[in-house]
Amino acid sequence: MRTLWLEFYKIRHKRLFLMLAVLLSIELAWGFMAVSISMTKNPDAQTWSAILVTITAMNGLFLPIGSAVIVSRICDMEHRGRTWKLLMAASVSRKAVYAAKFVSAAALMGGAVILQVFAIMAFGIGFGLAEPVPIGLLLRFVAGTMLTNLVVIALQQWVSLAIKNQAFSLCLGMIGGFIGMTASLFPPQIGRLFIWSYYVDFSPVTYQYVNETMLFTTREIGIHLPIIVVLMGIAFFLAGSIHVSRQDV
Repeated sequence: MRTLWLEFYKIRHKRLFLMLAVLLSIELAWGFMAVSISMTKNPDAQTWSAILVTITAMNGLFLPIGSAVIVSRICDMEHRGRTWKLLMAASVSRKAVYAAKFVSAAALMGGAVILQVFAIMAFGIGFGLAEPVPIGLLLRFVAGTMLTNLVVIALQQWVSLAIKNQAFSLCLGMIGGFIGMTASLFPPQIGRLFIWSYYVDFSPVTYQYVNETMLFTTREIGIHLPIIVVLMGIAFFLAGSIHVSRQDV
């Protein structure tokens, strides 16, 4: 807990959540504008499912980039300040610091997802949707998005701490955003090799075209995909922690 508190203390003036809020504002403004135009033209599409499908697709682009920026800013402090030796001299385990950075980044990204949900609810209610707020679908949306975020953060943190030049980490985030945005175009066997595709794969709502009309349907994710993603996250976290703890400083 002491290491985690210290991590939050170090980032208190970084305005990381403000940066994340600006990025999410751009995403939500873009997504809500697209949804409102679609709903106005097609009254049959005035459903919560339409909003969730759109925001899920937008998350595939924006959240990998947001995760890359947040993790890079948190990890860059150790490279720029060369504080690893100071931490080791103070008998602070590098594994403990690694875990604290992961938790702090996860907390920031988790807060962003919660804000997204409130924004979705506000938009749907403000638009005057006839359906009640789908609490179950929103909870599944939160769970899938947060789980994917955790694995993306684990991968980004490994790269950010292993490589001093943060351009590599940011480039990985942009590549992830491109893959997440185009994930629905990949065959399922190919797309699921990339963690960023799971923003869409974990969506509780999907769609299909029937007679040139978009129809939304809810779907069950099952247990196999979450288990695969959890194992990926554990692998990335442990590999990164072991690598960084053995790295020369």
